Amino acid sequence: MGAEKEHVKKIASLDAVLPQTQCGDCGYPACQPYAEAVAAGSAPIDRCAPGGRVVLQKIAQILAMDPSPYLDSVMQNHRQPSIFRVKPEECIGCTKCIKACPVDAIVGAPKHMHVIVADLCTGCGLCVTPCPVDCIDEVPLDAVTLAQQLNKSERWRSQYQAHQQRLQQDEAMKMAQYQSIKADVVGDVHA
Repeated sequence: MGAEKEHVKKIASLDAVLPQTQCGDCGYPACQPYAEAVAAGSAPIDRCAPGGRVVLQKIAQILAMDPSPYLDSVMQNHRQPSIFRVKPEECIGCTKCIKACPVDAIVGAPKHMHVIVADLCTGCGLCVTPCPVDCIDEVPLDAVTLAQQLNKSERWRSQYQAHQQRLQQDEAMKMAQYQSIKADVVGDVHA
């Protein structure tokens, strides 16, 4: 049981140093699964593009590894932290960006303009690709804003977890509705 506890603790430590952008640049759908893969030894330690050198060094420290063999890779793949904004005059209100956002940072309604709440945006960029009219721009962060953003990882983790919980509740509600309709249909057939 001690080894399992240590493994869980290692995952939590790794997840805590990740930026929590939930961007998927590492090849995993979110920061937690990447932390799990790194802890299991099935993912390399240099895949966090938004975390860059700082996160690489923290991961290496947790795993008692030398980060230097991974430094070139991290520096080549590092991307400057940014946030995203919707160009209001071009947004058609399709809601595709809302569905793609892993932290519910986009608000809007079908056929109405959407807005990315800058204070909630993790800079993951997952909203850009599904936009059919290319109305989302990347905005690099200045030094002051970047310093403020870097202190939001706990908040972003909470936003992501709340988003995942909402999706699970929606799925459970759909399943309950389906089961209810199915029971009514079966009841009508046997009546």
